[in-house]
Amino acid sequence: MKKVLMIGLILIVALGSVFAQGGREATSGYTFGYTCMTMNNPFFIVLEQAIRDDVEANGDRFITMDPAMDVAKQINQIEDLITQGIDAIFLNPVDWEGIRPALVALQNANIPIINFDTEVKDMEYVTAYAGSDNKNAGFVCGEDLVKRFPNGGNIVILDSPTMNSINDRIAGFMEAIDGKGFTILAQQDGKGDLPTSMRITEDILQAHPRIDAIMGGNDPTALGALAACKAANRTDILIYGVDGSPEAKAEIAAGGQFAGSGAQSPISIGVESVKLAYKVLNDEPYDERVPVRTFLINADNVNEYGTDGWQ
Repeated sequence: MKKVLMIGLILIVALGSVFAQGGREATSGYTFGYTCMTMNNPFFIVLEQAIRDDVEANGDRFITMDPAMDVAKQINQIEDLITQGIDAIFLNPVDWEGIRPALVALQNANIPIINFDTEVKDMEYVTAYAGSDNKNAGFVCGEDLVKRFPNGGNIVILDSPTMNSINDRIAGFMEAIDGKGFTILAQQDGKGDLPTSMRITEDILQAHPRIDAIMGGNDPTALGALAACKAANRTDILIYGVDGSPEAKAEIAAGGQFAGSGAQSPISIGVESVKLAYKVLNDEPYDERVPVRTFLINADNVNEYGTDGWQ
């Protein structure tokens, strides 16, 4: 009798273990972290949603952090994600150089890094990268400007040195206008956001009575410059940006001074980033760099892309 009871207890324990294991398998899955320079930019809102949709459709967990343009905060948030046991991270740095301590921490924790949109400086820590051809995005803006001003002119550049994506765009723009007779009256850090760029442009407009064009490193920067120009009644100045955002496309379609935007697709970047992450985690072959096409949207083709969403 005792032997029968003992066998019964062993069976119960064994079955309990199987059911518990099955329960863990049913609820198990990957946990992904996501951090970008700011969620106060429509581009990153759309990109985050594209990644979230794919991850959650697979039944996996997705944790978003917003450092709000503070690299120290981003590093702390990444350390928090590591303690939460993430399996991989989608990372866009506030500061492409300053993010290094977080990269080291992720490497020490054996967490794959899917770097997107803006490269980190220390790419040896990155597992894979997905992003726009940013140099071309700036180049097509410069190319369009040269067509409009074949004899050159006076221009202003609003960049953001801590964001390597913007560095690449400005490099492409400069390459397109090189030797074409353009004078750079001012080049300042717009920090990639509208309010900062608007304030900077207000000062620049007061200092320079003749400006032919302003190149912004992204659309929020360009829209800030546009707002300052409108307020100062300087509507003869052409504005260029990069993103192809709905707001920028609406300004282009309205036929005003917003001349063009080097368009990219946050949705495509998000989709490609997710593909990379799952290939890495599932030990499948993957490309370490996945470029996403960029092109110019201006008055000639803006109707093809519409103004109510991203391309």
